[in-house]
Amino acid sequence: MDVIDSSVNRVVQVIHGIELPHGVVFSPDGKRVYISNESESSVDVVDRESAKILKKIPLSGHPNNLTIARDGGRILAGIRENPGSVDIISATTLERTKTVPVDGSVHNIFVTPDGKYAVSGSIENKAATVIDLSTEKAAWGVKFDHSVRPMAFEANADGSTRRIFVQLSEVNGFAVVDFETHKEVARILLPSTPGGFGAAEGRLGTPSHGIGVAPGGKTLWVNSTLANATFKYSLPDLQLLGHCALPEIHVAGRAAIGVVPEWITFTPDGKQVYVSNSGARSVSVIDAQTLKVINIVNVGEVPKRINTLVVPP
Repeated sequence: MDVIDSSVNRVVQVIHGIELPHGVVFSPDGKRVYISNESESSVDVVDRESAKILKKIPLSGHPNNLTIARDGGRILAGIRENPGSVDIISATTLERTKTVPVDGSVHNIFVTPDGKYAVSGSIENKAATVIDLSTEKAAWGVKFDHSVRPMAFEANADGSTRRIFVQLSEVNGFAVVDFETHKEVARILLPSTPGGFGAAEGRLGTPSHGIGVAPGGKTLWVNSTLANATFKYSLPDLQLLGHCALPEIHVAGRAAIGVVPEWITFTPDGKQVYVSNSGARSVSVIDAQTLKVINIVNVGEVPKRINTLVVPP
């Protein structure tokens, strides 16, 4: 796991010893890093300063992504095995306390802006399941016509969740789910231009992967492998504001291919956007106002999940 200092945009630390890391989240005090470990079916607890692994917490099955409750008290790991479940871990005891059944094996899991719910997504069952964190039980779900990929959330003025933006396999865009009615209310397709990427990269089945609402909740950012670009939309009206072209990979004797953008995160002030490029061993740093790549940070092989930690003073 490579650690990038956003003040200088370079790798300043590397966490070793996890053969197949997937997702990464942090304790509120910034002292611990929690990483889902696919190779050992565990959540690995890492000391942020020393980069040493403190503990490997066994899970009920093979994990994919993970998330953490807003108060930092519970870590939730999505289990990528049928029939589908989410493991809950106490951040105090660092032990698994419960396994919550959901609709299908879990690829990604997120906590809503108000911290009241967790939402898991299933590729196999084409479903999203909303877990009430007060009861630690599934409350409701949504079925789609395609597999569920990354998600992002829009909040109401009072902090409650208004909408879920859901990326789907084979859809170059995203579905919009109304949180109150539990229904898909719209589907936004990304522009057809720019285009021409995705086939050579073998990614036509996941044309749009990586989505995030910027700090402040005024813009939505969406990756597209087909466009080799990141698109910016205004909120709440979902009007296209523009796109940022990502770097291309040039190999002698063949046409240029894209970097395969995977995940999005932001600096806390929302001025810089970070996109992991799984096909290029790099992270693109985008100026949110000019929509230009201002830096490229070289990292390890096939970077995907990426998250932002604000280090306490």
